[in-house]
Formats: sequence, C-alpha cells, structure tokens
Amino acid sequence: MSSTTARTEQEKQKPLPPKTSFTKGIISVAGGTVLTITLLATSVIAGGMMGLAISFRNLPDVRLLKTYIPSETSLIYDVKGRLLSSLHGEANRKVIKLNQISPYLKRAVLAIEDSNFYYHQGINMNSIGRAVVVNFQHGEVVEGASTLTMQLVKNIFLSHQRTVNRKLAEAVLAIRIEQVFDKAQILEMYLNNIYWGHNNYGAQTASESYFSKPASKLTLAEASMMAGLIQAPEVYSPFVNPAEAKKRQSLVLTRMRELGWITKEEETKALAQPLKFGKKTAWASSKLPYVTDTVLEELNRRFGKETVMKGGMRIQTSVDYKMQELAQGTVQSAYDNLRNNGINTKNLQVALAAVDPRTHYIKALVGGVDYQKSQLNRALHSQRPPGSTFKPFVYYTAFASGKYTPDSVIDDNPISFRDGSGYYTPKNYGGGYSGPVSLRTALTNSMNIPAVILGRKVGLDKVIEVCKRLGITSPLQSVTSLPLGSIGVTPLEMAGAYATFASNGWSSQTTIIVKVTDSSGNVLLDNTPQPQLVLDPWATASLTSVLRDVINEGTGKNAAFGRPAAGKTGTTDSERNIWFVGYVPQLATAIWVGDDNNLKLGEKVTGGGNVAPIWGNFMSKAMENQPVDYFEPAAKFVPPSKK
Repeated sequence: MSSTTARTEQEKQKPLPPKTSFTKGIISVAGGTVLTITLLATSVIAGGMMGLAISFRNLPDVRLLKTYIPSETSLIYDVKGRLLSSLHGEANRKVIKLNQISPYLKRAVLAIEDSNFYYHQGINMNSIGRAVVVNFQHGEVVEGASTLTMQLVKNIFLSHQRTVNRKLAEAVLAIRIEQVFDKAQILEMYLNNIYWGHNNYGAQTASESYFSKPASKLTLAEASMMAGLIQAPEVYSPFVNPAEAKKRQSLVLTRMRELGWITKEEETKALAQPLKFGKKTAWASSKLPYVTDTVLEELNRRFGKETVMKGGMRIQTSVDYKMQELAQGTVQSAYDNLRNNGINTKNLQVALAAVDPRTHYIKALVGGVDYQKSQLNRALHSQRPPGSTFKPFVYYTAFASGKYTPDSVIDDNPISFRDGSGYYTPKNYGGGYSGPVSLRTALTNSMNIPAVILGRKVGLDKVIEVCKRLGITSPLQSVTSLPLGSIGVTPLEMAGAYATFASNGWSSQTTIIVKVTDSSGNVLLDNTPQPQLVLDPWATASLTSVLRDVINEGTGKNAAFGRPAAGKTGTTDSERNIWFVGYVPQLATAIWVGDDNNLKLGEKVTGGGNVAPIWGNFMSKAMENQPVDYFEPAAKFVPPSKK
C-alpha cells in the first residue's frame, strides 16, 4: 500500500470535523478579535511548554511506549479451548487493535472527551475554550479540557494528584507523545488503558462486562453509554446507577449530533434502544476452581508471581472440561454415599487426581467436596499415608533387582524387626498368616508381612529412589513400616507414579499446563511431553500383571468395570485413610478418602470396600467412549536377571 493510500485510509477513520464554529475559533466576536487573541495565547503557551520541557528533564521517555505492554488479563482454557477462568491483578484488561473497536465507540469517546483530537498536537487551547462554553451550555461538566493524549500520559506515567507541576508535566509529555506516535497509535493506547469501572481496563473487557460482547460489536446506543462512563465510571455505571448512566448516554449522543457525527434520527433511535446488560466479570469465579488454583501455582513456580500478575498469558491446560465435571460429580456422589453408609466424621473429604499415562498430563483434579467451604486442594497438598497402595513400589523394586519374579516365594509368618526405638511387629489386616506364598499372591491379597520383609531385603533406600524416579517429592523416611505406606504422599503424586506403571516405565513431568503464550501468540512455555524410560520394562509389566490380579480376584474386585485394569487398595491403621489407585493404558486415577482432622472413619472401612467402587464408577464413565487398550505382557521383555 502506498503512503498516499495509507493516509487516505487513515483519514477515513477520522471522525467528521465539527459543524460548529469551534474549528474556526472559539466564538467569532468583533471581527475575529477573540480568534486572534486565542491563537496568540496558544502560540505563547505552546512555546512556553517547549521551554518548560527543558526543565522537565527527569520526565519519562515517551519512546518507552513503543515497547510498553500494559498489565493484561490472563485466560485459562481447557485442552479443547473452552474458557475456564481468567487471572489478573487489579487491572482486568485485554489488549486489542484499534480496528477491533467499534467505530461508534471511537467517535463517542472522542465526542465527549476530545472532539478536536485529530487537530491538535497534544494540548489544545481551543479545547479549553470550547470545554468552558459547552459545559456552560449544559450546566455541568460535559467535556473536559484535557486532551486524550494528556489523559493517556496521566494514566501511564503520572499520578492523579491535582497539582500545577503534574499538569505541566502532563502537557509536556503529551507534546512529546504527539511527536513520536501518530494519532491512530495514541487512540489505540488510550482505548486499551482507560478505566471503565468495576476493575475493567480497556474497551474490550468493559464491553464484555457491560454488554457481553466484544468491543467490535458495540452499537451506537451501547457505545454512547460506555463513553459516558469515562468521567466517573463507578458513579455512572449502569450496574450501580442506571438512571445516571442513561443521562450520560443522552449527553454523549447530543454531543455527537452537535458535531455532525450522527443525525437527529440516529440520536433518537439510539436513545430509545433497549439495552441488554451483562454482568460484572472482572472478579468472576472460576468454572473449575481447583483446576485454576493448580494452574496458578504452576505458573507462579515457572514464571514468578510478579510476571504472572502482569498477565497477558493464554494458558491451555491439559484438563478436559467434561472429565473434570465427571470427576467433581464422582467426588460429590462418593461423599453422599459414604455419609449414607455410616461414615459420619465431621470433616469427611474426598480427593481425586487423574493423569494420562501417555503424556503425564493431568486430566482431572478435585481437591475436596466443596470448594466454597474449603479451598484446600487435597489432591495437590494433603500428604496422607497411602497404606497398601504404596506396596507396588516395593514389589517393582524387587522385580527390577533381577532377584525376584511374581512367582518367587516369601514367608507370611509372624516376625519382628528391631526399628528405631524398639521392635516393630507387622500384622496382616484381619490377622492370620498364610505361610510361604508367591509374591503375586502376597500382593494380590495385600498381605502386610511379606511387603515388610521384601522391603528389608531389597533395601528401603532403593525403594525411596524408585519413588523419586516416579515423581514423588514428598519426603520419605527409611523406616521399617514404609512398605505399608506409613509416610504421607499426595493423591496427585500417586496418580503420576501409577501413570508411569501404566506406560510401562515411560515418564514425563506431570503437569496441568500444555502451553502458555502471550496475547500475541508468542510461546512462553511449551510442555510438550518428553518421555524418558525411568523403569525397567519387564519389571513394570510384571507388576502390572500382578496388579491386574488385585482387581480380577484380590482386594480390589469392587473396582472392576469390564476392561483390563490394574490397581491397588489402601487402608491405613485405624481406618483413617482409605485409597484406591489404579490404571488402564489411557488413564491413571488416585482416589483418597479421609477426615481433615485425621479421625477414624469407622469400623471395617477399607479401600477395597469403600473406595474401589468409586474408582470403578469413575473409570467406567471416563473411558466410555475410549477403545479398549491392552497392557504389554512381561514375556515381551527381557528380565533383569538375563540382561
């Protein structure tokens, strides 16, 4: 496009010049005497301003605006692009281009704030004189003396204190800005920075809040009402004072007609148009609050709080909205059923975490029963003893050592171990002993004594090392009871670890964020999975074979849902925490039930009896439209003993 054509296009964007005498002077009196005086005064004051510029050497460099990025709202989406929530500090803002703003809004704002915008160089004595006359005619402040450029300076660079020095600095900086930027750039910056009320900054978020539509779609009636808010947004807000908002709209429309920018018919029609208002969106709550909280924590960890609060990020999460809703519904139903079945502790809670083994993306995360009552994300932060769901880590370590297979025999007989302050004597749930049993039988039936013996034989430090490889960061202690899950971990850690079992030893960093870009589409964070083989494939496949037996014929039979699945039940001493953690090749899920005050849940409350059915119900619905997938058999791989 030639420069001549570009100028022509720019002229088309300008509001029509006023049809009043203001373009020729303030008021023609005595053969132009006032005009002459006005022009002389303008010249003198403009020259004075340039002189003052020398005295304001410490003022900000307006060229910084070329790279200036205002704080902007960040948007959070699910994996399919559904908007879940927004994050921002005080300024709820979405920066848009000038051509994305309705022409009606541009003209309405200029009419009421600075109708001579395209005919001054930052300050305008004609505007001051005209403002006096217009305001006198209307009996109130209809138009201010500050130009849009001066208002932009005030909003970005200066304080809002009414002092002579501040006003002089404002004028100097306005002149500088007009020398560096063209009118379109200045108007775009202004419309993206101005405050519109209710923590909405910029035309886009204001339009979405007041009228539930983008700024590009505003009608004349809507635009004129929005323009009328700028002088005192909270006072004239239609949410707070609809009568005053309507009055301000009328003033804007009248001013536009007086300038010749709309006709009398357009004014009448716009004033009579019924307006459908939206709602305050600046502090709208998240649709999926536990997800939003988890995203915010990861963003803070990756970028730092200060960067995150500056905003402007577009965050694609790994969460599927429908699966998250299913998970939330599962937790609520589980809570209700547990209550109906006699678990009546005061602070009963349920948490769920689901991870895709193929990517280690979090697909669903529920931190509690009622977010409104408690914002604690138990799936992410509550370290609770996992009970027997910890045993697979011990058995994997044994298989990976090359000294054990699922058919290896171990004793299930009374035994005591010297441990720390004395002797530790493990017992099986329900009592009794089975004598020599295979490792497969011991794990399938969740025998405690064989797990403790096996942990001592393979080395608890090696078990802890395996846990770290699996992404468990909660501190684990090398105590004899560790194989029975006596040390606290989180549901998300358990889901992530079992996801690595499901992928036959391949692991990526567990995350809830797929990608982060800025508002212009530049990639800030790309969490494309980078899987690494962290476990021995044969040992992992052997463990999966045994954990399938847990569901098919062991303590986890209540978790069966009609397709190949593997998992483990967990019940801690005194029934304070009950678990089920399991997987299919496409999804690993951990569910924990407990009381916030760590109270006993009741007699004969177990992971197999109370949580396994919850897990099976969730997995059945989550996998409803997914094809049946099968686990790799151990026979496909070479055992460590033969490598």
